[in-house]
Amino acid sequence: MALVKAGVVVLDCAEPEKLAVFYKELLDAEQTHESANRVEIRGGDGLRLAFRRDVNATPPSWPRPENALQAHLDFVVEDLDEAERKVIGLGGRPLETKDAAGPYEERGFADPAGHSFTLRLTPSTAPKQG
Repeated sequence: MALVKAGVVVLDCAEPEKLAVFYKELLDAEQTHESANRVEIRGGDGLRLAFRRDVNATPPSWPRPENALQAHLDFVVEDLDEAERKVIGLGGRPLETKDAAGPYEERGFADPAGHSFTLRLTPSTAPKQG
């Protein structure tokens, strides 16, 4: 029998209610818990995220080194342009990366509280040609 039943990724932020709405809309998720200092959601694929109140939370500065990346989320999408429009429409913002070269199969963003995440294209199942 497994000792740990489930895992939850927890993001610290000043306003958990607002950040939960961002991810709930982005992931088409449902809210499963809310208390004075924490909101939790679950996506259709079982992904669980929680947002914990920390009035002193400061967002990471990635890709700048002064407050390096602590953690980030990866989301797999089928259409990068469509997903990017949704992220920006929900209040997220694109992150500039100086080493982004070649075909853009992933893009970096920050949520409204400044946590970074990546949208990645669904890997192609077709064999490589050429």
